Amino acid sequence: MVATDNVYKTPEEATFNLAVYLKQRQKLCDTALDQAIPIIYPEKIYEAMRYSLLAGGKRVRPILCLATCEMIGGTIEMAMPTACAVEMIHTMSLIHDDLPAMDNDDYRRGKLTNHKVYGDDVAILAGDGLLALAFEFVATQTPQTVDRARVLQVVARLGKALGAAGLVGGQVVDLESEGKSDICLETLNFIHKHKTAALLEACVVCGGILAGASSEDVQRLTRYAQNIGLAFQIIDDILDVTATQEQLGKTAGKDQRAKKVTYPSLWGLEESRLKAQELVKAACAELEPFKERAKPMVAIAHFITSRNH
Repeated sequence: MVATDNVYKTPEEATFNLAVYLKQRQKLCDTALDQAIPIIYPEKIYEAMRYSLLAGGKRVRPILCLATCEMIGGTIEMAMPTACAVEMIHTMSLIHDDLPAMDNDDYRRGKLTNHKVYGDDVAILAGDGLLALAFEFVATQTPQTVDRARVLQVVARLGKALGAAGLVGGQVVDLESEGKSDICLETLNFIHKHKTAALLEACVVCGGILAGASSEDVQRLTRYAQNIGLAFQIIDDILDVTATQEQLGKTAGKDQRAKKVTYPSLWGLEESRLKAQELVKAACAELEPFKERAKPMVAIAHFITSRNH
C-alpha cells in the first residue's frame, strides 16, 4: 500500500493526525447541529429530534462533506449547512430503521432507540421532521456567496440519494431479502450501494459541488465515495459478527439472528476484510490528483476499515 506519493500512505505513516482532525471536526459538527434545532413549542417533537441527532456518533458523513469541500478549494462555512443536512437525513434513517416495523432494535449509539423513549408515533414524526429540516437547512443556511445553481444541485442529489433510487429503495430490497437463504451477491451489492453508499456518495459529491468541482472531479469523488461506502458496509457486517454490544452501541449479532445474507456469510470474515481493503485502496487512488489536500480523505478511508465500532 505504500508508494512514493503521500496519497498512498496509511494514516500511521503520513504526518496527518486523523484522531485530532476527527475530534476537531466532530466538535464543529456537534455545535452546528445543536444550534440547528432549538426547543420550541411543541417541545416534544423538537426534543425527540434532538435526542437522536445529538446522541453521539462519529459524524463521518458530515466530516466527509466538509473535507471534500476543502479539498476542492472551498471552505467549512460553505459546506456546513449541507454537512448538517446529511447528518439529519442519516439520523432520520436510523430512527425509522430501528422501528418495530423495520429492524426492530432497542439500542442505537449506546442509548435507547427513539421509539423506546418517545413511542412509535413520535419517533416516526421526529424522523419526518429531521428530513424536512434537512432540505430547508441547505436552502436557507448555505451562504449567499455560494452559487444558487450549486445549492440546487445539492438539494437534487440529496433527494435522489434518499429516495426510491437510493436509501429507500435499498431498504425495501433489504426487507424483502430478510430470512431468504438464496440472496446472491448482486442483490446484496444493490442493497448496500443504495442503503449505505448512496448517502455517503451524496456527502462527498455535494461537498465538491459546493466548492465548484469540475465534472471530472465529480466523477472521481463519486468513485471514491462508492468504494468507501461499500467498504463501510462490509466492515459493519464483520463487526456485527465480531464486536460486542458495548463496542457497537447497538444490538450485536442481529444480522445472524434475522437470517440476513451479509458479506461475511457469503465470503467469510477474512475474504470480507480483504475486499474492504481493496475497495479503500481503489478509493484512495481516485484522490491522487489532489496530492497533499487529499490527506484527510485518504485517512478517513483507511479509518473505515480499521474501526472497531
